[in-house]
Amino acid sequence: MYDNVLLPTDGSVGVDRAIDHAIDAADRYDATLHVLYVVDSDVVNAYSGDEFVDGAEGAEETLEETGREALDAVAEHARDAGVEAVTALRYGVPHEEILRYADEEDVDLTVMGSKTRSGDYRRMLGSVTERVSRQSPAPVSIVKTTVEP
Repeated sequence: MYDNVLLPTDGSVGVDRAIDHAIDAADRYDATLHVLYVVDSDVVNAYSGDEFVDGAEGAEETLEETGREALDAVAEHARDAGVEAVTALRYGVPHEEILRYADEEDVDLTVMGSKTRSGDYRRMLGSVTERVSRQSPAPVSIVKTTVEP
């Protein structure tokens, strides 16, 4: 039923449960697990820089390092479960890059974590998961995690 399962990750607590679901789906259907981290261009562009911070410690480098660590952790977890994992690090607007990647790689199922937070918080900031689920032509499985305020 599924040949390619996509797990976008931001390395946060809200993705923990989604990792297990994505690995389980990939294992169950003998699918390839694609793990994607997007370096958010809006965050990188908002960083004005700091004359006291070495250039190698800027926002982009920090996000790249966080992304690589998140990708490696999920890939290792998948390998331990006997699931083939492919990792990718992209740059851009997260929901746009996730949808683009899913299209390019013929993803059959996207598994995403979602942090359950108050309505006011969600209305102010929106949700990458919500945007992907509304715009994806393929199924999106949302795995909720409650985050304490």
